[in-house]
Amino acid sequence: MWAAACSTRSWSDSGRRWSYNTWVHALAAAVFLLCSLARQPGGELPRAGVIFDPVRELLVIESPPTDLPGAMDRMPAMVDVPPSVALIPTDLSLYSVRVDVLDSAGRPLPKAFLHHFNLTIPARRDLFLPIAQRFLAASKETPAVRLPGLLVGMPLERDTRVLVTAMVSNATPAERHGVRVRVTYGARSAGVFPLFRAYPWVMDAQFPDERHPAGAHAYDLPPGRSSFFWESQPAIPGAIVGIGGHLHDYGAGLELTDVTTGAVLWHATVVRDSAGHILSLPVTRFYSWHSLGIHIEPTHRYRITATYENPTGHTLHEAGMGSVAGLFIPDASVHWPGVDTGSVVYRHDLAGTTEPHDHMEMGP
Repeated sequence: MWAAACSTRSWSDSGRRWSYNTWVHALAAAVFLLCSLARQPGGELPRAGVIFDPVRELLVIESPPTDLPGAMDRMPAMVDVPPSVALIPTDLSLYSVRVDVLDSAGRPLPKAFLHHFNLTIPARRDLFLPIAQRFLAASKETPAVRLPGLLVGMPLERDTRVLVTAMVSNATPAERHGVRVRVTYGARSAGVFPLFRAYPWVMDAQFPDERHPAGAHAYDLPPGRSSFFWESQPAIPGAIVGIGGHLHDYGAGLELTDVTTGAVLWHATVVRDSAGHILSLPVTRFYSWHSLGIHIEPTHRYRITATYENPTGHTLHEAGMGSVAGLFIPDASVHWPGVDTGSVVYRHDLAGTTEPHDHMEMGP
């Protein structure tokens, strides 16, 4: 906004020409980064609970508590958990993960209480988009995952700051107080093992692109069949070793395609209950004793497509979502790319990730 309000008059300084816009963009980026840093530990965002037990090989990250109203008119109440920051205590290799929603007494609630849970690392970029890395994306249909820990592990370095965000859902009429979300990782101190370092990645059917510069997490579902897609190229070559996904009710399909070759790399198997509600999207593992995974290349484009069948006869407001997430092992001698904190897409995404929400939503 500042740049639009400034003229483009320039002046000379030792033979170089500088414009107001150049300085304004640089100042705007600096202000943004200062605001982002202010929201790290010691700033506005609270600390998440973090415990590492080296004997039991467990890393536990727990969100701050929040109150969850009861459902109204048979519509579940959905509430954002207060965003927080977790500080990693030591160098770790993670090999399993489970996400639970707990009541005020620490008892696990049914999985339906979890709408989604995300861990984001601002200091790392994601694989398909230059935004902060989604280190974990889970929802009620995400099963617990375990890797062969000596073979594959997810690296997490000491003093890494991880943003913790979540949404909880209540389809029962009873209010719940002090609800919190807990992620439990199988974790061991980093050392000689694992043999392969794996990095999480995510693609969303409405990530930012030329059509939607801001992107969207939820979108309207028109009556009948509809599809939503997003495509991009990975920053580096490597192998996808596992993949899972997230859909809302009325979701009919979710797949990942190599657009360059036309090959469907993965298609979700949707598990529903008798009423048609989605119960799970099982995780698919691509590694075996003779194969490390599905190889992908920066020269190819890859597309996520989420398909819905809306039988209601009317448009459902922001009832659709579609995302895939998995693990990726870079090719030998290839390093994970750095993050460009000056990127407009990165700054917009991080601001949206860290923005606290105090509203209650009602939805499917």
